Amino acid sequence: MSGEYVNMWKELGLDLEAHDQLLSVLGQAYGDIFLSQKNRPEGMKYFDFVVSEVHGLRIREILEEKAKGNIIVGTFCVYVPEELVLAVGGVQIGLCAGAEIAFDKVEEHLPRNTCALIKSSLGFRLGRLCPYTEACDFIVGETTCDGKKKAYEIFSGMKDMYVMEIPQMKNASDRALWKGEIERFRAELEKRSGRKITPDSLRNGIRIVNNKRAALQRLAAIRYQYPAVISGRDALLINQVSFYDNPERFTDSVSKLCDELEERGKNNVTIGNDGTKKILVSGCPMAVPNWKVPFVIESGGAVIVAEESCVGERNTRNAVKDTGATVEQLLDNIVDRYMKINCACFTPNKERIEDISSIYRASGADGVIHYSLQFCTPYLMESKKVKDLCVARDIPYLSLETDYSPGDMEQIRTRVEAFIEKI
Repeated sequence: MSGEYVNMWKELGLDLEAHDQLLSVLGQAYGDIFLSQKNRPEGMKYFDFVVSEVHGLRIREILEEKAKGNIIVGTFCVYVPEELVLAVGGVQIGLCAGAEIAFDKVEEHLPRNTCALIKSSLGFRLGRLCPYTEACDFIVGETTCDGKKKAYEIFSGMKDMYVMEIPQMKNASDRALWKGEIERFRAELEKRSGRKITPDSLRNGIRIVNNKRAALQRLAAIRYQYPAVISGRDALLINQVSFYDNPERFTDSVSKLCDELEERGKNNVTIGNDGTKKILVSGCPMAVPNWKVPFVIESGGAVIVAEESCVGERNTRNAVKDTGATVEQLLDNIVDRYMKINCACFTPNKERIEDISSIYRASGADGVIHYSLQFCTPYLMESKKVKDLCVARDIPYLSLETDYSPGDMEQIRTRVEAFIEKI
């Protein structure tokens, strides 16, 4: 990445030496995992460029928005409604949480047996390695698990934090709780931005995010119809980029890629062959640069055709209705849509199991791999439900529990290759 950004990183307070090392390691990994693929779609060049400028040009754009008086909101979870941030002219950015960073420092604050995602989010801040964290005006946390709730208490001593209470059930009283949280978040955004949300501004925010979701839904449908026109790791990368790229530019780039993929499908231009086994990956979210498991699966001879994940179809399956004459009516539509995100934090959670079943059927997958981060209690406990579903329906199933380190990669590779051979 160009040295022209050094002063920008210095002003943000990054550890420049450690940051250079991080970019070097990530650049090598990116080349090995993504650029080494044969017959990639031309449209992936845009996303390669975005990643190459992930800490450069995009940060500069964000700082330019900030200079215009627009608020920058950092998030860790898909429950934070981007529609509202856009309605006050703000920018919403997903924060770094996908690598082992400064874990020695993190473990001075958190127990060692904390999940890697939580440790990573704190590690990037303690290591001063995430320019997004430093550039945002405040961070919105959410109560999707006990580990996050307590970690945000620590994080709040290092960065301005705002925490949303996520309901744990889906009764009428839980919807009322969530409606109150949406109203509270609206008021917070209006106070911080100095701008009132209007029906037109909120409807515009809904339109922008719905268009982004529609483009990603189209990508998912193409992968169902033409399973091997794009790799699962490239599709995951696109979903990861959706959390920090300019939403309208991103939507346009995904749409152009989808045009290309449809032509590839019609002309039988593929990355695999007719015998390539198709895998549905379900479970924990995979934040940048968490690419280990998809890389192992696809280098083992399979292709990932769908993800039941927050960095996948769980985040894109439903749109927000744009009908309503008032802000309150539009907020109700947002409440209803976000209550349909079937995170493992809910109890009971039969809806997520139904989602896995429907995605499996629609995608034509040959097997399910359930991915859990070590010490992520909600997803580890729900893996049994997923296994029961697969056993009942004679679906090949494999459960993987891992972290961000490369130490178990060969062990995972052995298990995945044996699973693919069994299929």
